[in-house]
Amino acid sequence: MDDFWYWWQHLPENIDPVLFQIGSFRLQYYGLMYIVAFVIVFSLTRYRLKDEKRFEISISHLINIMLYMFLGLLIGARLGYVVFYNLPYYLRHPLEIFVPFSFLDGVAFVGISGVSYHGGLIGVIVAGWLYVRKNKLNPWDVIDLCFPAAPLGYTFGRLGNFINGELYGRVTAAKIGMYFPMSPTKELRHPSQLYEAFFEGIFLFLVLWNVRKIKLPKGAMIALYLVGYGLVRFIIEFFREPDTHLGFVFLSLSMGQLLCALMIVIGVLLYAYLWRKEKTSL
Repeated sequence: MDDFWYWWQHLPENIDPVLFQIGSFRLQYYGLMYIVAFVIVFSLTRYRLKDEKRFEISISHLINIMLYMFLGLLIGARLGYVVFYNLPYYLRHPLEIFVPFSFLDGVAFVGISGVSYHGGLIGVIVAGWLYVRKNKLNPWDVIDLCFPAAPLGYTFGRLGNFINGELYGRVTAAKIGMYFPMSPTKELRHPSQLYEAFFEGIFLFLVLWNVRKIKLPKGAMIALYLVGYGLVRFIIEFFREPDTHLGFVFLSLSMGQLLCALMIVIGVLLYAYLWRKEKTSL
């Protein structure tokens, strides 16, 4: 058993985040995970569209909606990080928001790092709304179709974080902890990326995938998603190391927890609105 725990605790040190490299081009698992997540969410949503026969949305519209949302995810995730987590820096260095070069000391290629889940969610909602509005689709149908499948995509995103050795957890004395090469101290830390992969991804997916069969107000899936993800992420943040440059934003709460608390409030209010709206329309 000691051999297993040694292997487990040193696993992040033995993972190469680069899938393959040709010259200066590197394909990392993290980028591949985005593609895998997109394919899985699209496949599940397409299956529902063909199987349930209650959504007046064509396959071509679904493909376009998913592409819009994917683009919204990428842009929103980046802008969310800029606004929520490092706005003072990017106000001084605006070119670095989307340009993969640093101009602090000459010109150096640094890539683009730093994305925000909450920004990505906003980007997905805005992009989806723009497409729905342009094509005069029922927004509540699109929401109820897409959101039950969405959490499963996070599983792969969080696995990508784990392979990269980033977004590691807080220091722990428990055997489940791991040594992460990028952490400032060589101490066991919670593998919070794996906690998130399971609870934000698999667990929340199973809940929403089964709840979708229950008769609920139109559009309720986004409200349940906001509450469900907000609760799960809020709890897991107690095991995750806060961003170094931010630390704890309010008392012992991180920025992620404050944003999740806002998600929960919005989700509860939205569900109450949708429930009352359906009752009054009967």
